[in-house]
Amino acid sequence: MAVKIKLKRLGKIRAPHYRIVVADSRTRRDGRAIEEIGLYHPVQNPSRIEVDSERAQYWLGVGAQPTEPVLAILKKTGDWQKFKGEPAPAPLLQPAEKAARPSFEALGGDDAGKGEAITQKKKSEKKDEAAAESSSSESTEA
Repeated sequence: MAVKIKLKRLGKIRAPHYRIVVADSRTRRDGRAIEEIGLYHPVQNPSRIEVDSERAQYWLGVGAQPTEPVLAILKKTGDWQKFKGEPAPAPLLQPAEKAARPSFEALGGDDAGKGEAITQKKKSEKKDEAAAESSSSESTEA
């Protein structure tokens, strides 16, 4: 029986996440697995990768063959290099948390109004307004 280490897809249509599983090579992608040895969430920023290194080493040692995507994940975590006896790669970088933007008050802004905004009226509006004023003044005079 040929054993493969492959990804089992879970999640919604546009929000996939995967489990790294050990399964018979003849089973379908999301079929029954022998053992789950890790997680892979590519949509999260940064992508979340968790591998049980001890179990991955065991299955690689007994002859399980990783698929290409799993091989890339194992190379990133350093499990493949450990299995081959090569030097470990640089650790995965965790992005620094973004500093919260300072609030308006923290920047020294005051909430006192500087006055009302005055917009220039268009000429056509001035004519309409002048006509309305003249008609209102005529009605008050009469």
